[in-house]
Amino acid sequence: MEGAGWEQKIQALTHILINPTTKPSLHSQMLISTQIPCYLNWDYPPLLCPESLKDPIFNLRWNLCLFLKRASRFGAPLTSWRSKCPYYQPPPLIFANGVEEAKWDDEGKRLYIRKRLSRKKLVSEVNPLIPVLLPNLLLLSSLFWNPFPEYD
Repeated sequence: MEGAGWEQKIQALTHILINPTTKPSLHSQMLISTQIPCYLNWDYPPLLCPESLKDPIFNLRWNLCLFLKRASRFGAPLTSWRSKCPYYQPPPLIFANGVEEAKWDDEGKRLYIRKRLSRKKLVSEVNPLIPVLLPNLLLLSSLFWNPFPEYD
């Protein structure tokens, strides 16, 4: 957005805030592409961008970046900390795995709080002797068994 003026930035930001979506319409894509410059890590297709008309390889690089971004998530939808908050306003577009839609009645809120408070604590269930004994046993085994016989 370095090359865009304040009027263009405000108009684009207002449009994005008023119409939050993961699948923007062609009209929305056209408006955003004319208001601000395109980037390779942008979700909007660069077909409408002025850079794609100047550089013929720009579309190919954008496709590769989009593929690598989705392949790194193994095709799972992009979730963030907002996706894990069911009572956030406005509600997230995509809920994270295991998060149900918020129930706004009093009973639903009570059940949500009880479920949150009854969860197990985030502690490791590994026996505390294992991190101490395992390295010591490996060291002791190297005393009895010579891993480098050529240096005898």
